Formats: sequence, C-alpha cells, structure tokens
Amino acid sequence: MSHHKDRLAVQLYTLRDAIGADLDATLARVASIGYTHVEPYHFVAQAAELKAAFEKHGLAADSAHINLLSHDDQDLVFQTAKDLGITYVIDPFTPPALWSDTAEVEKIAANLNAAAAKGAEYGITVGYHNHAWEISNEIDGVTALEYLASKLDPAVVLEVDTYWAQVGGADPVALVAKLGDRVRFLHIKDGDGSTDTKNQTAVGSGSLPIEAILHAPTPDNIVRFVVELDDSSVDMFDAVADSFAYLTK
Repeated sequence: MSHHKDRLAVQLYTLRDAIGADLDATLARVASIGYTHVEPYHFVAQAAELKAAFEKHGLAADSAHINLLSHDDQDLVFQTAKDLGITYVIDPFTPPALWSDTAEVEKIAANLNAAAAKGAEYGITVGYHNHAWEISNEIDGVTALEYLASKLDPAVVLEVDTYWAQVGGADPVALVAKLGDRVRFLHIKDGDGSTDTKNQTAVGSGSLPIEAILHAPTPDNIVRFVVELDDSSVDMFDAVADSFAYLTK
C-alpha cells in the first residue's frame, strides 16, 4: 500500500478539539506523523491561520469541507479556497430528511451544479461527501447517492465516505465502482460499522475492508485518500498516527 503514501490526507475535523486549543501545534503534529496533506473544514474562518501553518509545516490541502450549499457567500468561499491552494470544495452535509424525497435530491443536484458553475470561475471543482442516509434511502431502485449522481453535471465530483457507505447498507467497493470516474476522493475510516461514532478506530483496526477499498476500481482517479474519525474513545492523535502507519506499511 506504500504507493498510497503521497496520496494520503487527514480530515482536520478529526482533530477539532486540538485545533480549537492550538491550530499551529496541531498541524505541526500532523506533519511530524508524516502527512503532507490535510483536508480542512470551516476554512474560511481559519484561512489566515491555516495559510501560515501550511507554509511553516510544509503542508498543503487540495480539498476542503464547507457547508457550501447553505453558505451565504459562495464567492468568498471560492476565493478563500483559491488563496489557500485548495482546488476541490466539498459540501460535507445535507439534512437526512431531504434524502427520502426525490424532488429534494434533485434540488440538491441543481444546487451543486450551480455551485460548480460558480466555482469554475475560480478554477475550483465542487464535490459532495456522503453520510449514511444518502445510501440507506433509495430512489428509483438505486441508492439516493447514485440517483444524485445521475442528476449531476459532469463537473461535480464525489468524495465517498466508505465507512458511512457501509453503515448505510452498501458494499463500499461496489458503490465506488458504480459511481465510477466521478469519485475523486475517498474517506478512509474504520470501526465497528455502527452509527456510534465513539466506536471508530484507527484505520486497519476495525471491521471495514480497507485493503479492498484502497484497491477499489479506478484508483487512478483518486486524488487523495482522506483519513477521518468522526469521534473515538481512543486518543485522536494516536488514531491518526496509527492510521498513517497502517496505510504506509
């Protein structure tokens, strides 16, 4: 798996408590573990600090999370991303209730398509990241995520959270294969496969088929394999370090 080493990142939401205390020290630790890339969240508010820490610790971000569809100033989002060297802005969350309604899913697709057109003016690609409900809900005999994909402009990419895909009832490897070239990022996380985020663990120490996921079809399209824990009962830095060790061994 060592060929993935240069394509690893860590989603900084994992380390949100440490970031709240000291962003610079947190990114210093991330770099010392061996990560070269991070995936920020709420990056508009932290832009100046992130930029300074990136330069100081030799880190970069090519993707970032922000609630793009509900943001009141997408131009600010895209300009800030551009300033930070981020080329993919990914919406990480839409309310679960929307995903049982075909019209609402079509509206999400339309909003992503509109955001992508605006992002293109800044050289930014727009993406969407799933949780479990985009998988557990079905529309026209496919997962709601696949239905969404069928309504998306080719410019919009997907970041498949392989853990939440499995929680939602899908085989993450098969799902990535079905979604095809649109998948540009994979969230790699592990745990017991339940909805209890406290049971998430370092990658390689849980129940997810990590090896198969890493070698899912069309891996050449994958820009970054992003390590994330939503929560855990273990130390987050240990989990992030152990995940890196497992994925680069």
